[in-house]
Amino acid sequence: MSSMTLYNYFRSSTSYRVRLALNVKGLDFEYKPINLLKAEQRSEAYLKINPLGGLPTLVHGGKNIPESFAIMEYLDEVFPEPALFPKDAYLKARVRQVCEVINSFMHPMCNLKTLNYLEKTHGYDQTKKEEWAGFWLPQGLETLEKTLQEFSGTYSFGDTITMADLFLVPQLLTCQRFKVDITKYPTLMKINENCKKLPAFEKAHPFKQIDTPDEFKNK
Repeated sequence: MSSMTLYNYFRSSTSYRVRLALNVKGLDFEYKPINLLKAEQRSEAYLKINPLGGLPTLVHGGKNIPESFAIMEYLDEVFPEPALFPKDAYLKARVRQVCEVINSFMHPMCNLKTLNYLEKTHGYDQTKKEEWAGFWLPQGLETLEKTLQEFSGTYSFGDTITMADLFLVPQLLTCQRFKVDITKYPTLMKINENCKKLPAFEKAHPFKQIDTPDEFKNK
């Protein structure tokens, strides 16, 4: 049995990030599905390991590590090869900048908690949710496009996978889910297509997980 257990959900973009990090580093882990739609993240047992009730949570050697960014930086320190950050301090900061645009600005706009609040408090249906996403997400996409025009090669920063790619690919899938047109951003499209060709990315895809509903598995 693996010494690592990942509590996650197939369609959670933050869970997707961590699966990518684990796969890129070639690390084995036990997959523990937590169904967000059934509120399993609010169970007493899960709240003991993640008091916020968010996903994902990594358990390694009996120690709990919630939150995707914290998990991924932990993995990069404990299992340093292949590295997810450049050694150059400036480039490392710019990789973090890309991650922060996604993590702090884009992701919260389409987080399940946000959407549930909009639905219950303001009566948002799916069409209104897509309008909401269509207002906020392109602002982040434009920022990423301008930033990565300067730094990208095959991937976000040159020709080596970095943390930026592990954040970007899941976020682009979320954009597509909410019908945000990502074809307007050729640099991001190029990076996305190149990343998706890699076995680690294919293996981590939301539609290929043990808790993926049958309706999504053949898409």
